[in-house]
Parts: sequence; C-alpha cells; structure tokens
Amino acid sequence: MLEHRPALRSGILLSPPLLNGSAVVHLVKDPVSGASFEVGQKEFFLLSRLDGSRSLAEIGEEYGRAFGRRLGEANWSRLLGLLGTRRLLAGGPAPEPAPGPGPQRTGGLLRGTLRLVADADATTGRLHRLLRPALRPVVLGVLVLVCLGMEVVLVLSFGELLADVLWLATRPVPLLAVATLLWLSTALHEFGHGIAARHVGGTVGEIGLRWRLPVAIMYCTVENYRYLPRRREQLVVAGAGAFANLLFLLPFLAWWAALPSGDATGRVLGALLLLGSAQALVNLVPLPPMDGYTLLGHALRVTRLAPASSAYLRLRLRDRAAADAYPPRARRVYALYGIGSTLLVLLLAGALVTGVVVAVTP
Repeated sequence: MLEHRPALRSGILLSPPLLNGSAVVHLVKDPVSGASFEVGQKEFFLLSRLDGSRSLAEIGEEYGRAFGRRLGEANWSRLLGLLGTRRLLAGGPAPEPAPGPGPQRTGGLLRGTLRLVADADATTGRLHRLLRPALRPVVLGVLVLVCLGMEVVLVLSFGELLADVLWLATRPVPLLAVATLLWLSTALHEFGHGIAARHVGGTVGEIGLRWRLPVAIMYCTVENYRYLPRRREQLVVAGAGAFANLLFLLPFLAWWAALPSGDATGRVLGALLLLGSAQALVNLVPLPPMDGYTLLGHALRVTRLAPASSAYLRLRLRDRAAADAYPPRARRVYALYGIGSTLLVLLLAGALVTGVVVAVTP
C-alpha cells in the first residue's frame, strides 16, 4: 500500500492557512460538487502532497520529519477512505455536480432576490475582456493616485460640501437625482468585485437584485477567490468595490471643478461628491459586513474574525487559563480587534450623534 501514488482530482481547491479560533485551518473545496470543508495543518500537509508524483511512503517520511510522527497503513487507510467517500481522489467515482442556480426569483414583495443574468461568470468575463487594457498595473496605479487626489480636494472643501448636502436635503428633485446616482454607484461597486475576481482567477456565481423594502441593492456573489494563493489577489477583489465607487465620481469632480462657486448645479455635484466619497470610504471600515472587514481578514489570514474575537474576549473574562492556551498570534489578533472594533463603534456613534446635533442646531 505504501508504494501507492494517489492524487487528488484535478481542480480541487486548497486555501492558504487561516487562523480560526485557537487553530490554524485550511479550506478545501470541490468546485464540481460545490462541497467544502476545513482541515487542520497536518491534514493539509498530506492533501497538498497527493499529486501522484510521490508514494505514500515518501509523503510519510516528509510528514515524520515535519511533525515527528510516522504514519502507518491504518492512518493512510482512514485518510484515503475519507477522501474516497468525498469523491476527491483521481480515478475514483465522479462527484455529483453542484445543483444549478435556484429559482430566478425568491421571496415576496417586501423582501426577496431576483437573479438578473443566467450566467454571471460569463457576463463578468465579457466585461473583464472589455476592460482589460485599463486593468494594467500602471493604469490602475495612476487611477489610484487620481482618486487620492480627489479625496484631498474634497477634504479641503469639506465645509462647502457639507453646506451643499444640507442645501440638497431641502430640495426633493435634485435629491432624488443624487440618490439615483448613488444607487447606480452601488451597482458598479458589485460589478467591480466581479471583474476583479475574474482578473485574478476567481469566479462569479450570481448577479442580481436584493430588496428589503424600501431598500433595494444589486449583489454579485464572488466564489473561489478565498482559495487564491496570493494575499494580494484576495485584497484586490475585496477592495475593488470601493475603488469602483471612487472612479464613478471622477467625471463629476471635473464637472464640479469647472462650475463657478454658488452655481446650483455645482451644489448638487458637491453634495454628490461628498456623499459618494462617504459611501466608498464607509465600505472600508473594518466592521462586518463592510468590505473593510473582509480586507482585514484577508490581510491577517483570519476567518470569522469578529465572532472569534468576541469568543476569545468572553473566554478571557471567564477562564483566563483557557484563553492563555491560545497561540500568541491568536491572542494578539483577537484582543486587538475586539478592543479596537469596540472603540471604533463608539467613535462612529459619537460622530453620528455630533453630526445630528450640528445639523439640527440653528
């Protein structure tokens, strides 16, 4: 048996290491069946070497050097039996294909979803091919600098722009126009995630409309990008939505800059620029379910950051010895995020209250 050279089926996805509570795990996914599960570091060590080029004896020797324990035939029988049951081994039974997309529409009038395209991956693939020249690093670098320059201009003009927002709040027609443009920006935000995913090798599962009246928003389900080997690619996908929001504002910035001060159109555009920038930047706040939370999770290689941090802090209050059993990195990450996110929520709440008081004070 130990001379056998088994291999995982082609296309099985293995994620980079992810901190999950006190353990480091890897995600495993079969893209054919859609099934996924977590494994520990030792199991990942073995799975990642099942490529058909090495015998079980050779992999076992590597495992013994790495973990100080040799694997016998009984260990291999259990592992290969489990992989065979999940239909992950090359040469074994083919897995059942993942079920196709569900109903085009779910829910009712007040709450539901509507799938807008039959093949979301193909649709974003066509958009990606169209936009590929603009996705070169040098072009993206220039656009990032332009967006940063725009934010500097808006910060310097904050008082004027805030007055424009207050002015807009009392004028229903231009307010509706700005709200419509901001809704369109949210749709581009979702397409930004999908196009970025296609650019770095991810896939898009679904594009549609989700509503909970009176709110209705576009959504784009990005798949498989958590299994990309490079952290930078995951960060690009997570941050692409906010970047798309800022790019959307650039033509309006040029229009606003060309108008004389006090022009009514300029005031509408000024309000749009401030609200649109706030929309993009709020998405980068590292709190769930914002994109900033996803970005931070990818940057730290952590899954379930918020619930794991909350669980760790509760455990530390209840059983300090059990909390001290967490690895040092886990203790630092969960303590800093738990405390930092609490302070951030308090800061944002205070800023909101201050803003309301300023707005209603004559």
